[in-house]
This record gives sequence, C-alpha cells and structure tokens, in this order.
Amino acid sequence: MSRLKRYWLCQIIGWGSFLLLQIFVAYQYTPDIYLKPLLKRNLFFYTLLIDFFCFIGSTHLLRYALKKLNWISLSPEKVVLIFVFGITAASTLEFYSSTLLTDIPGLSLDKYEIAERKDKAITMEKDLGLANTTYYLYDVGGVKDSTKFSKFSKIKKSTSWYRDAAGNWQFEEQRKGQKFGGFFGTTILIALWLLIYFVWHYVAKNRKDQLDKLKLEAAVKSLELKTIKSHINPHFIFNALNSIRALVDENPERARTAITELSNILRSSLKAETLETVPLQQELEIVKDYLALEHMRFEERLQIEMDISKDTLTQPVPPMMLQTLVENAIKHGISKHENGGVIKIKSYFNNNNLELIVQNTGAVIAVDETLVPGFGIRSTQERLNLLYHNKAHFLMENIENKFVQCTITMPKV
Repeated sequence: MSRLKRYWLCQIIGWGSFLLLQIFVAYQYTPDIYLKPLLKRNLFFYTLLIDFFCFIGSTHLLRYALKKLNWISLSPEKVVLIFVFGITAASTLEFYSSTLLTDIPGLSLDKYEIAERKDKAITMEKDLGLANTTYYLYDVGGVKDSTKFSKFSKIKKSTSWYRDAAGNWQFEEQRKGQKFGGFFGTTILIALWLLIYFVWHYVAKNRKDQLDKLKLEAAVKSLELKTIKSHINPHFIFNALNSIRALVDENPERARTAITELSNILRSSLKAETLETVPLQQELEIVKDYLALEHMRFEERLQIEMDISKDTLTQPVPPMMLQTLVENAIKHGISKHENGGVIKIKSYFNNNNLELIVQNTGAVIAVDETLVPGFGIRSTQERLNLLYHNKAHFLMENIENKFVQCTITMPKV
C-alpha cells in the first residue's frame, strides 16, 4: 500500500472512530437529549457528518502546509512554533467551517436546541401561572418584587430565555463558555492528531536514517572486502609465477604440470571472488594445490602436516584466507631458512568456535616487543572484523622460539 493510501486510510479510520464513539455515547447514555424527537436526531447525525468532513479537511490542509514547510528538517524550536500555530489555525478552521455548514442551510443543532429551550420557557411560564402577566416587570420604581424576580430568574436559568421590559422574548446563554468549550474540544482533537503525525514521521525518519546507515555500512563493507581481495589475488599469482619460473629451465615437464595446477587454483579463486564464505573443504583444496605447487619449488625443504577434523569440513570460512596464511608462512618462514621447515595446518571445534591454526618454522620479528604484521596478516584481520565484527579473532604469536602460529577463531555455524 502506498504512503498516500495509508494516509487516507488512517484519516478515515481515525475520524470515523471518533464519529462512531459519539454515536455510541448518544445511544448508550444520552438518547433523550440527542435522539428525540426524530428531527433532532437527524440534525445530530448531520452535525456529526459535517464535523467528520471538516476534521478531515482541516487536518489535510494542515498536512499540506507542513509538507510545504518541510518541517521535518527544521530545528526543534521551529517545530514547536509550527505545532502551536498549526493547532490554532486548523482548530479555528474546523470550528467555524462546521458552524457555517450547519447554520447556512438552517440545519444547526445548536439553534434547534435554543428554539427547544424557548418552547420550554413558554411551557414553564404557563406551568407557573405567569402567562399573560407582567411578572417580568419585577423592578418598579427602584423596588424589586422578590416573588416576580424569583420566577423570572427560574425561567431564565433553566432555559436562557427571558422577557424584556416590552414583553418580548430574549436569549442570553446562561452556560457561560459553552462555545469556548466546543472550540477547546476541537483544539484538543487537532493537537492529538498533529502529535501523532509528528511522532509517526519522526519514527519513520529515524528508521529510514538507520536503514540508510546500515546500507551505507554494507556498501562500505563490500567495497573494503573487494579491495582486500583485489590485493590478495595478485599477491598470490606473483608468488606462484615465481615458483613456475624457477622450474621452467630445470624441469619443463614439471613446469607444465605446475601451470595446470596454477590454472586450477586461479579458477577456484575467481569463483571465490564473488562469495563472502566458502566451505572449509573447498578452501583446503586451494591450499593443497598451492602447497603442491610450492613443493615443486622447495622439494624436501618443505614439509607439510595436516590435522583436519572431519566435522569442520562443511564450516563456512572466508575464501582465500587460509591460503593467504599458508602463503605468508612460506614467504616469511620456509623460504628464509636454508634447511626449509614444516607447515602445520589444523582445524577443530572449541567451545562452539571453529579454530584454524597455521604453524610454520621460524619466528616473527618484534619491534618494541610488538609483532609487526605484513599485508597478508593485516588483510586477514580486516576481513575478520568486517565479516564477524567482534565475534571472530586472529592471533599471531611465536611458539617456543621455533614456530610462528597464526590462529583464527570464528563462530561455529
């Protein structure tokens, strides 16, 4: 449903509910006042219908003015001023427009009730035996006849009608502030409508701002991940091509085999480029191809040990992340030792977390007792932060001054 349709539906339901409430009260508590006789009942329903349309019209014009002012972008002080002025203007418009629409065609319930009270005054006059008397001339020569004045006051207080000195009927409303009370009631209703309108749009704006913020964060996250991946793949290709180049002269047949393995790795990495996570088993296949390629280069200098728990193979992990750690281990560990070394890869569950461990022979050089990570390590940390926020952790440390251990801890899925 469009916003405009929702708006009109709320208008009709809201003001329609107020109309139905008045009808319920009239039938349940005041049937003798508003529903009898038939003419008065018809005027009562006509007045309610006029109020219904006038409330809708005045609040709709108020909404139109608010949209033109673009109130949602204004300061709180200006919104308060608009709130007060809007209530006053809309209430005045509703009150006097409904009055005119009932007075002009002669269908005013108020005027009917005034005429009804006049009939009551005439009846009271007869019941009190005052018909065709001059009881209204209670003040003669400055002396007040208390009996006449008492009867005169009784009729006036009960009906608001009285006879002047010439004997003509005059009307003077005794229920002071009745019109103000009607206007005040209208003002309360308009204020409630406007308050709901403001709160609704403030909540909607807040939700939209939060949604826009989440979309922006998602877009930034996506761009950052793509940026990191764009650095990972060229780095991997560069090292792989160096390995193949070293084999071209020594053993062309093995170099051709290495090119085939490299193409398989690149094909897998290109597929992983569009994914945030892949099964661990798929990631291990890339790692195995990469290690097989590097083993042709290092031969006996590169020893590989794997301890992979079978129940972890289906767990999702960020693509190329494990391969990046293995690549980093060979570049900064194995290749810098004359006798090479060992790479150990482990995976297991620990307290509902998946732990991936890559160990390699060597030690991380520390500056002021702080380990300084390279690009591959930094990219791993950044990807974990982007994908898992504070639920995943990365740790790189020296083990017994013989091994460098990189540990990734991420939630089990």
